[in-house]
Amino acid sequence: MSVFAAIQMTSGADVTENLRVAGCLIEEAKAAGAQVVLLPENFNFLGMKDVDKRAVAEQFGSGRTQDFLSEYAKRHGLWIIGGTAPLVSESQDDRVTNTSLVYDADGRCVARYDKMHLFDVNVPGKAHEIYRESTHVAPGHQVVVVDTPAGRVGLSVCYDVRFPELYRQLSAQGAEIVVVPAAFTVPTGQAHWEVLLRARAIENLCYVVAAAQTGTHPNRRETYGDSLIVDWWGRVVTRKPQGSGIISAQLDLAALRQTRTEFPALSNRVL
Repeated sequence: MSVFAAIQMTSGADVTENLRVAGCLIEEAKAAGAQVVLLPENFNFLGMKDVDKRAVAEQFGSGRTQDFLSEYAKRHGLWIIGGTAPLVSESQDDRVTNTSLVYDADGRCVARYDKMHLFDVNVPGKAHEIYRESTHVAPGHQVVVVDTPAGRVGLSVCYDVRFPELYRQLSAQGAEIVVVPAAFTVPTGQAHWEVLLRARAIENLCYVVAAAQTGTHPNRRETYGDSLIVDWWGRVVTRKPQGSGIISAQLDLAALRQTRTEFPALSNRVL
């Protein structure tokens, strides 16, 4: 069985400080025996204004955040799923992508997922919480699954978790684990975070590993936290409700595969 870890952070507008904190937590995860580590959404930068991410966006393949992920993966001999970081988009405007990059234990970038579902909502009950992610972020269009030492991993980000059709495609492509780096708002987190993660695990008979932003950020935005690892039966294996830190768990893929054989819900699908 492999050990999978998720990191919880309170990121701000200082990229250098965010990477320093992330590095310390990656080292903590390595000490806990992790072979694969998941960082949260916006782990390297959560600016004072949404437009600020354009100024720190990197070209795919180069930049200090990508160098950091590659260096730490190689130094510690583990796989790192880099939550998300803004990259320069190939779109015709000047928007960025909200991108999750996967690095193997040799420090090579082996997969890229651009967040598909962008958070364009007015948060119920919070008149001042209005989000238009698509103003500054261009959506992705590709479903991504990658083989890791912990198993076959499907990539998703935050608001994606509300769209089960994405996870059906991930499971159809062989995903046994899906990751959800996130920066959930407090009202939606209180109402839906855990139930959505457990639902995605149950309906796809897969592990769900969710790494969250937490607490009050320098721009006064509050994020929900509660990083979770959920098994294929919808059971919460471990969680971190608040504060920076890590969670980790051994993932039993043999038991997962046995359940998929004995309880063949995935192969019983009609539509």
